Amino acid sequence: MTHAKDNFIAWLKSAHAMEEQAITALTAQTRRLENYPDLKARMLEHLEETRSQADALQSLLNDFSGAPSTLKDIAGRIAATVHGIPALVMNDEVVKFTAQAYAFEHLEIATYRMLIAAADELGETEAQAVFERILAEEMSMARWLEDNLDPITRVFLMRDERDLQAKR
Repeated sequence: MTHAKDNFIAWLKSAHAMEEQAITALTAQTRRLENYPDLKARMLEHLEETRSQADALQSLLNDFSGAPSTLKDIAGRIAATVHGIPALVMNDEVVKFTAQAYAFEHLEIATYRMLIAAADELGETEAQAVFERILAEEMSMARWLEDNLDPITRVFLMRDERDLQAKR
C-alpha cells in the first residue's frame, strides 16, 4: 500500500494548499464586500471554517510525517491573489465572485470525497472523520451559494440599474 499512502499524502498536501488558497481569496473578498451583508456574513463564517479546515489538515500532515507542501501553499496563495486582480476593475465583481466561489466549493467537495475514499481504503478512520466533517461544511457552503446566487444577482442588477454601488 505504499503507492496508496503516497497518493493519500500528496492529495492531503494538495487539499491543504487548496484551503490556503481559499483563505487568501475569502480574506480579500470579504474586505471588499460592502453592499451585500448576508453574503459577507456567510463568507466570514466560511473563512473561519476554512481556517479550521487548514489547521485540521496541517495536524493530519504532521501525524503522517509529511509537512505541507510549501510550494503548493505559496502557489495557491499566489493563484488566489492573481485570480482576484481582475475583480478590481469588473463592474460585476460580486456576481462573478459568487459564481466562482460556488464552482470552487464543488472542487473542494470532489477533493474531500476522494480523500474519504482513500482514508477508508487505508483504514485511516481519524483522517476519514476529519474529511467527512470538512465535506459537510463545504457542501453546506455550496448549498448556501446555490440558494443565494439568484438573490445576489437580482440585488446586483437592481443596484446597478439605480446607479448605486453594485460591484461590492
